[in-house]
Amino acid sequence: MTTTIPPADTAAVGTRMSRREVLQALSGLMVGMFVSILASTVVANALPRIIADLNGSQTVYTWIVTSELLAMTATVPLWGKMADLYSKKLLIQLSLGLFVVGSLIAGFTPNVEVLLVSRVVQGVGAGGMTALAMIVMAAMIPPRELGRYAGIFGAVFGVGTIAGPLIGGVLVDTSWLGWRWCFLIGVPFSIISIALLQRTLHLPVVRRKVKIDWLGALLITSGVSTLLIWSSLAGNKFDWASGWTALMVIGGLVLLGFAVFVESRAAEPIIPLTIFRSRTVSLTTVASVLVGVAMFGGTVFLSQYFQISLGKSPTVAGLMSLPMIFGLLVSSTVAGQLITKYGRWKAFLVAGAAVMTVGMALLGTIDANTSIVILSIYMAVLGIGVGMLMQNLVLAAQNDVPAHELGAATSVLTFFRSMGGAIGVSALGAVLASRVTSLTTERLGPAATGGGTAEVPDLSTLPEPVRLIIQDVYGIATADLFLVGAPIALLALIVVLFIKEKPLHTLSGDERRAQEEAAAKAAVH
Repeated sequence: MTTTIPPADTAAVGTRMSRREVLQALSGLMVGMFVSILASTVVANALPRIIADLNGSQTVYTWIVTSELLAMTATVPLWGKMADLYSKKLLIQLSLGLFVVGSLIAGFTPNVEVLLVSRVVQGVGAGGMTALAMIVMAAMIPPRELGRYAGIFGAVFGVGTIAGPLIGGVLVDTSWLGWRWCFLIGVPFSIISIALLQRTLHLPVVRRKVKIDWLGALLITSGVSTLLIWSSLAGNKFDWASGWTALMVIGGLVLLGFAVFVESRAAEPIIPLTIFRSRTVSLTTVASVLVGVAMFGGTVFLSQYFQISLGKSPTVAGLMSLPMIFGLLVSSTVAGQLITKYGRWKAFLVAGAAVMTVGMALLGTIDANTSIVILSIYMAVLGIGVGMLMQNLVLAAQNDVPAHELGAATSVLTFFRSMGGAIGVSALGAVLASRVTSLTTERLGPAATGGGTAEVPDLSTLPEPVRLIIQDVYGIATADLFLVGAPIALLALIVVLFIKEKPLHTLSGDERRAQEEAAAKAAVH
């Protein structure tokens, strides 16, 4: 017997939101997403002042960034799964509420211990916002039209990622504000976002019996956290090739192996393994990891290059990131509009990966004497590539899975991109430290590195000849990071070439879900 899927009419799927209603709802989402991304980046230029005021160590310096990133990455799959089961509007408001609580604790922290706890709370909230924003968009908007709006979100993500250090630098350099406002600045915006979402976001809630796979969530979170902690400590606290490395890597992989076993048998898995049967989802996941490693791993150290190698202030260092922001903003928005107009998306993935690779290679030629104009051009090229690639990977995956797995597919890509970023920052950070140490020892002798580890220098305290050498060392070492990142970006290009382009759906996620449920009922009867 052949079952005919009923047409997706108003009675079956409800009333589609008008473009005005979509834009109103997106206003709240964009504000929320911006502050959640900002939380990860705004402290970059403020960390030296924070550590000095709270009497923290170099280990704490690393963990103020890492703890938030760990919590965000590890909880993304759980938020994504809950979005398939519970009210998306309630969940996104809950994630913003957690972010507000963490920000307030951080802003008034009396010591580094409380600050680390607050960063974990911030990370859990930011993980929810990062995953849920794209999920809510897919529920409201058909993939055929999603490019128009996804481009805007790609721009918001890029601006939040790259503008964070600029905002942090300005706050630190403004005497009547100070570093505590790096945390407090997000609170009013988060509250505004919650209020906007309450007024403008209206999505149907699918009420059914639910069962969260808490064991799977625990195993995934534990396994990923173990590997990320290893990648953040290896090369600093112990050697990459050491007993601790073997213990943590094997332990993390064993936990993830158990997670796969549990997920394959769970009634409501956190990450449905069936979605990886889709070639598009599998390939976009691999590409997301590579993009995370290349982009985050390279660009996170640009601020340090501006301040040490070029001798700029925190505020000026932030302003120097603007070419990358504008490149990402323009390419993300234009690509989204063109995808909506023509319904074709693969060309933008391929072009984005190719341009990103070129941008990484160009930045691999910089040094302490590179002109601001040339540097700006190279950064703009990188931004253009990332803008065309990053959000459209999510679009391709969302277009390829059943509507009831939209949340899981979106969160999986976000999760792996964040994990790639965390590993990239840790691994390339170790490369940077090793190159700085070896080059400093070569130029100034072993005494300059204290017997093997070079501390981050204060240029104002160094004699002129030594300052010039240190600036040159950091320029060469930063260029080496991009030379390492360029082949990784090239791998992303190769992976993207194998993704098969499929026509974009013309129904929103909620409409597709209603149609699928109607088809299932028809098949039963």
